[in-house]
Formats: sequence, structure tokens, C-alpha cells
Amino acid sequence: MYKEKGSKFIGYVTSCYSEEEVKSKLAEWKEQNQQAGHLCYAYRLGVDKLKYRANDDGEPNNSAGAPILGQIESYDLTNVLIGVVRYYGGTNLGVGGLINAYRTSAKEAIENGIIEELEVYQWYDLSFGYEDMPHVMNLIKKKQLHISAKTFEVSCKVILRIKLDFVEEITANLNAFASMKINNKGIY
Repeated sequence: MYKEKGSKFIGYVTSCYSEEEVKSKLAEWKEQNQQAGHLCYAYRLGVDKLKYRANDDGEPNNSAGAPILGQIESYDLTNVLIGVVRYYGGTNLGVGGLINAYRTSAKEAIENGIIEELEVYQWYDLSFGYEDMPHVMNLIKKKQLHISAKTFEVSCKVILRIKLDFVEEITANLNAFASMKINNKGIY
């Protein structure tokens, strides 16, 4: 918590992987802080870090969301949401004071949290015939791939993830099976 001229600023940070998660978390924080005057936030999503947004929630333009986003960029974070609630203390801080307060609150939230470094994976939907199932499953076991879902009905379907470093090698092996159909689901 950061205090400035009677106003209290409370920073929150959480991992998020979609805009739906962002909306849900913001609604939760708003519910927890109903008496707060503002809930300003910024987020950045995706491996490429191209999906981002900053919101001033009624504070003067670029005095809240931009400094929060600046801290996300400073720490080179992605798949993260930072929100700062402000309880107004009766004294106007001016744009410079607001920028400092929101930046400091975001920085403290990051430094008091835990930054996780996660492996990046390419996700695939595989569809193949029963004639290739023993070979496909053997390859998955041999390469220690993670299966997140599988169904065996008319045909075999598997959703799996592959570390980016091994995508070319493993997809080449999978494409060698005659009945294999591979659908790239994206990087996460």
C-alpha cells in the first residue's frame, strides 16, 4: 500500500492469459473495493506481448494506466494484470503526483509478488486413425509430451503441447503417419 496526502493506493497483480480472465479479475477487485474512487489498471498478454491495454478509470489521461503499463514493460512481463485502487484522501495530487503514486503502487505490487518464468509451448489438435495409434502414442511417450485431452471414438483425437525448441522435429515425426491431421492451436 502506498499513501500520498491522505489518499491510499493499493496495488494488485495476477497472472492472466485472456481478456476474459482480465474482466473477471477486475470485477472481483471492484467488488472487494466498493468504496474506492478508482480502479486503474494495465495488462499485457501473449508470448509476443502485443495485446495490452491501460485504463485510467476517470483519473486524468495517462496519469494512472500508462504508469502501471510502464512498470509491466520495465519488468518485461507478459500474461499479467496489475490493478491499483485509490481511496481518495481529500487532497488533489495533480498529474505528477498521480503518475508517481500509480507507478509506485504497481512497482510495489510486482516486487511483493512472485514472478514466474514459464516454458512456452505450441499446442496442437491431432486427429488420426486407429492404425497409427500405437505409433503416435509411442512417440508421445518417448518424447515425453503432455496430453491435455484425448478421445478415442470413430477416430483418435489428442490435444497436446510441444516445447517450442522441439516443434519442427516432433511435427515432422507426426506428419510421417498416413492418417495424421494436425491443427495448430497456437502458442501459450
